[in-house]
Amino acid sequence: MFSKACEYGIKAIVYIATQSLEGHRTKIGDIVNHAGSPEAFTAKILGALTKHDIVRSQTGPYGGFAIELSRMKTIRLSEIVFAIDGEALYNGCGLGLSECSDSQPCPIHDKFVVVRSQLKEMLETTTIYDLAIGLRAGKTILIR
Repeated sequence: MFSKACEYGIKAIVYIATQSLEGHRTKIGDIVNHAGSPEAFTAKILGALTKHDIVRSQTGPYGGFAIELSRMKTIRLSEIVFAIDGEALYNGCGLGLSECSDSQPCPIHDKFVVVRSQLKEMLETTTIYDLAIGLRAGKTILIR
């Protein structure tokens, strides 16, 4: 359901958040290794997330990416999806048709509307902090 950019962005942010919980700034190389994403693509995604004030970036030998704890608790997954992919996840046809609507539905339209609504609710109620705590506790994984 998510674009590759969005998948990489979510994984990168969750990893940065786990490191930020430990008081560490994270270098791009570490993010790439732990998120399993290409470096140049990840740098571009992190640039967009920095622009949207989701993550902080600092240059120099003690630089890297970080998220303040208070901010981590307020950033919702929906903000990351919007920063990377815009509204496409909430508006597009499940089959990619350009003319799909309530009045002219595709074969999966009605079921997809329900799934999209549930997905939107999950994205709007899940914080980066929730995901980072789960990862740090070993309840979830980030890379295979």
